[in-house]
Amino acid sequence: MEQEEFSKKVRKRLKIIYGNRFVPEELITHLLGEIERIRNVSYKNKERWNEQDIILITYGDSIKKSGQRPLITLKSFLKKFLGDSVNYVHILPFFPYSSDDGFSVIDYLKVNPDLGDWNDIASLTEDYLLMVDLVVNHISKHSCWFKNYLKAKDPGKDYFIEVDPETDLSEVVRPRSLPLLTSFDTAYGEKHVWTTFSADQADLNFANPEVLIEMLKVLLYYFEKGARIIRLDAIAFLWKEIGTSCLHLPQTHEVVKLMRDLADYTDPQIIIITETNVPNKENLRYFGEGDEAHMVYQFSLPPLLLHALNTANSKYLTSWAKEVKDIPQGCTFFNFTASHDGIGVRPLEGLLPQNEILQLAEAMKSYGGYVSTKKNSDGTDSPYELNITYLDALKHTSLGEDNFQKERFICSQTLMMSFKGIPAFYIHSLLGTHNFNEGVSKTGMPRTINRRKWDADDLHSILTDNTEHFHILNELKRRINIRKKIPAFHPDSKQDTIQADKALFVLLRGDKSELLVISNISPAPVSFGSINLPFEVIGRTDLLSGAILKESFMNLQPYQVMWIEKKQAGNTCQPV
Repeated sequence: MEQEEFSKKVRKRLKIIYGNRFVPEELITHLLGEIERIRNVSYKNKERWNEQDIILITYGDSIKKSGQRPLITLKSFLKKFLGDSVNYVHILPFFPYSSDDGFSVIDYLKVNPDLGDWNDIASLTEDYLLMVDLVVNHISKHSCWFKNYLKAKDPGKDYFIEVDPETDLSEVVRPRSLPLLTSFDTAYGEKHVWTTFSADQADLNFANPEVLIEMLKVLLYYFEKGARIIRLDAIAFLWKEIGTSCLHLPQTHEVVKLMRDLADYTDPQIIIITETNVPNKENLRYFGEGDEAHMVYQFSLPPLLLHALNTANSKYLTSWAKEVKDIPQGCTFFNFTASHDGIGVRPLEGLLPQNEILQLAEAMKSYGGYVSTKKNSDGTDSPYELNITYLDALKHTSLGEDNFQKERFICSQTLMMSFKGIPAFYIHSLLGTHNFNEGVSKTGMPRTINRRKWDADDLHSILTDNTEHFHILNELKRRINIRKKIPAFHPDSKQDTIQADKALFVLLRGDKSELLVISNISPAPVSFGSINLPFEVIGRTDLLSGAILKESFMNLQPYQVMWIEKKQAGNTCQPV
């Protein structure tokens, strides 16, 4: 795309966002100049993604070593224990912050000195591709912008949203059971400021074009620092319009499209991903017509997969998987089971009966977890998030107690990386971390249950000994490395499902149904001989176990997963 054409595209987007409101020309000119300054034109003939892409999600200080900057410790851990099993690292917000474990950013352009500095980030990018959060909806009340707002000074004076507390805000969708407005003493007296997530996190006023331009400059700064994936945190809440839900408004979608335009023009290898923990259909809208997010979080996958394994029933997982197979060309999914947050419940709306959702929530409590709630428009509370490690979420099943926790967990991670998209592993899933209840006792925050900070020496010891953590990490690495050699797992390749016994979950991957994924999601052996398979499996190899299938009628052991390629065993990828 030529510079002049791109300039027109940016202006058109701004016109759609702001209508007849004036956007100062000097702001646009400065933005376009910054884009040209960092634009990469050496990207020709490179794929945006392929089957070898694997993402690790971690805090900058998930592993700590006395006397060493955590970002240096993190790199040492990655090199020693993961190597090239992963090629992307999503370091959760590593900026100076005041709360919410990093998501209340004080300064977008600095590295938290408690973690390290930009040189440490650059060192990581020598070996791994970088995924960065743009915490776009809100900023810390301790930031320079907000302090200036309180003093009626620029920049910041008009960067936040003031609302009369008597205003009817009942239509606004709330992610948490907290007040929407927070009172502050300002140079103009008491003002009530929009704070969607907490009193420490003031929502930015994107109705002011200066705010949007400033955030686009932050985005460009992350491009310049080597970010290859940009995660748009809480993006669904970005645009506010009283009298509406203030969720997924048209201006929000247009802002995402504008950010994608910047990425595609600046360097087409950069990926924009939206973080929208909402019902499935709403989530998928962030693909637009193939002109919005490159990638969206597969938010329905973690709770649906958990439900299937907890009930030994694939009915709802299969129905959902069959519906999400068709997405715009050039787009894909971010597949995961666990993250720094809990397991979202809203993405189950319309996919799972309410009584089944409530039963799942109660099961998580019995396994040592917590259930966070949201405030509904009628004043009631309902489950919003399950706070538990994914390993302990699979401690037992609704069928009773058993000894298959580890097998069930490995099955969950194997299925996650079988779906269309790019797999992402939270560090505590790779490490087999159990519920960190003592952390919850200290912070009072249920999400701390899955945010343990490991001592590097302790972690080294358990990962080099015959421990559960050692076995989980090494088995997941083994399966990851097999997956990376299977072309049918390319993020662009097709996905379909096969209806089977409820204890089985069956996927087809590849443009010509080149790979069969067959899994037993129950604690008892199950046969798959009666399934209508797309190709003959006799003589072919299960890539995970290395076994050659000698007959069509075979038993799968509890929580066993098979990856069977269509091509003959002699030409296939071999297990490692």
